[in-house]
Amino acid sequence: MKKTDFLPLRISVLVVSDTRTAETDTSGKTLAERLTKAGHTLAEKCFVPDDIYQIRAVLSRWIVDPAVDIVLTTGGTGLTGRDGTPEAVKPLFDKLIEGFGEMFRWVSFEEIFTSTIQSRVTAGVANGTYIFCLPGSSGACRTGWDKILATQLDIRSGPCNFAEMLPRLTEY
Repeated sequence: MKKTDFLPLRISVLVVSDTRTAETDTSGKTLAERLTKAGHTLAEKCFVPDDIYQIRAVLSRWIVDPAVDIVLTTGGTGLTGRDGTPEAVKPLFDKLIEGFGEMFRWVSFEEIFTSTIQSRVTAGVANGTYIFCLPGSSGACRTGWDKILATQLDIRSGPCNFAEMLPRLTEY
């Protein structure tokens, strides 16, 4: 495959919320629409409450599934007592992608100014699977996808991107 050939990735979406359902969800829907419009495959979409063990259970299933390359979570990255997505996910990471949270807050600043400091967006690699944790608002999901993930998950983007590193994530 040449670098100029598009590589469709298999991406799962996890909506973390105590209140949202398939009917009321906008953030997971935003991510699913954007990733499929970009040419990627929605591997699965799932809803779990703000419970670290239920979040870990779904993520653990996906990170051992060879049919899932990427996981996008939405919700649970704020500061309230129920927000626990970073605490659920970080113990699963083999490697933390610190720049993702930094970049998200930087691009988000243009839209929501200093309120971006309240976001605990995080990302990492677990068992060769990328996991990106975004806030629960559809606006934040649009920002994360449009300004960071769309290019980083497109193998044609240069000078380098997450997609081209996928085959090398499990080498030792």
